[in-house]
Amino acid sequence: MKKRKAQNTNQAIMRGVIAMALIVLLVCYLFLTMVSCSPAGERFHIQGTISGAEDSTLVLEAMTLNGVKAVDSVQLKADGNFDFAVLPDTSSAPEFYRLRISSQYINFVVPIPEDSTVTLPSDITIQAPYNHMASAYEIQGNEASRIMKTITLLNIQLQQQFAQLDKEGSLSALEKVDRARSLISTYKLTLKRDFILADPASPAAYFALFQTVGGQMLFNPEDDKDDVQCFAAVATQWELHYPGALRTENLRNIALRGMRNTRQVRTVEIQLDGDKVHEIGIIDFGFNDINGHERRLTDFADNVILLDFTAYSLPASQQRNIQLRELYNKYHSRGLEIYQVAFDNDPHYWKTMCEQLPWVCVHCPEGFNNDMVQLYSVETIPTYFLIGRNSELKARSEDIPDIQKAIEAEL
Repeated sequence: MKKRKAQNTNQAIMRGVIAMALIVLLVCYLFLTMVSCSPAGERFHIQGTISGAEDSTLVLEAMTLNGVKAVDSVQLKADGNFDFAVLPDTSSAPEFYRLRISSQYINFVVPIPEDSTVTLPSDITIQAPYNHMASAYEIQGNEASRIMKTITLLNIQLQQQFAQLDKEGSLSALEKVDRARSLISTYKLTLKRDFILADPASPAAYFALFQTVGGQMLFNPEDDKDDVQCFAAVATQWELHYPGALRTENLRNIALRGMRNTRQVRTVEIQLDGDKVHEIGIIDFGFNDINGHERRLTDFADNVILLDFTAYSLPASQQRNIQLRELYNKYHSRGLEIYQVAFDNDPHYWKTMCEQLPWVCVHCPEGFNNDMVQLYSVETIPTYFLIGRNSELKARSEDIPDIQKAIEAEL
């Protein structure tokens, strides 16, 4: 009898343990279900196929206000399939991303769902051939990304027109410059009419504002009144649709500064002893690049250096940087380095402008008030200096009649 009682007791304890285990498992299951289904745990997928890209590294990058940030990467297999998952902030503003293999890019946007009951926008699917990834891709998931593709194709077409113009032997250098300006004007007009002013609240309008050619922004929000109006139109609509977002605040600040600048003509000039720079020779200094790393002039003591003081907001900055790129492409392999110091007021504008430039780009937030700049007797911009190997200052821009001959003499 005692034995049977003990057995019943043991069985009751076992049943209790099993019941408790089942309850624990049920609670864990419910917890995991809630976590996986909650908005905080949901992820947005960028998936698809890049054909013919076996063993290539595909990188997913976020286009943030502080520059390009790598999010994830994968080495593609023979099938070319990929699937990235990110957790976007659907309560703020559209987020811009790009897929990259080497120097080929596919830009797209993750918009905020129009229906507030939807926790995430639709996933994006991209199909592209590796050889023409930047132009022949197909994208599904949202209309804004498809419009961004149209803008990208127009940009590629413009660059192809530039390349063809450069090969035109029957035109003088001045005629080529005039043709290039005409092509840029036509492209900007198309962007303004069809993409920016047509729907200034759209992510595509924002994307169009920051289009670049040769590493230079097409729209000048600092000094060009018409371009400032485009920034103002988009900023106004983003204030309505995405109030408080960082991109909205940045747009507003750019537009306000541009409107202040275009109300009156600005002149910036300092008066210093013009012989001072020749007396003291090269002066070493360092400023931060786009990644926040200090780049010192003497880091390139073994190179011939073109030290360039400029501002990307200058009307002629784009054409001038195209000329600098020709010098860089021709002489960099032989030892030329361009060290470009920008005086632009807006750090984001500076970062956007110099992101694709191949030479050393640094930012001087103090502008003409910086001590090192004054010691170089920089009275106007743009101004450049040619520095020979072993940090020997050779001449400044007004003393160099032919920059190519001057560079070749130092190489």
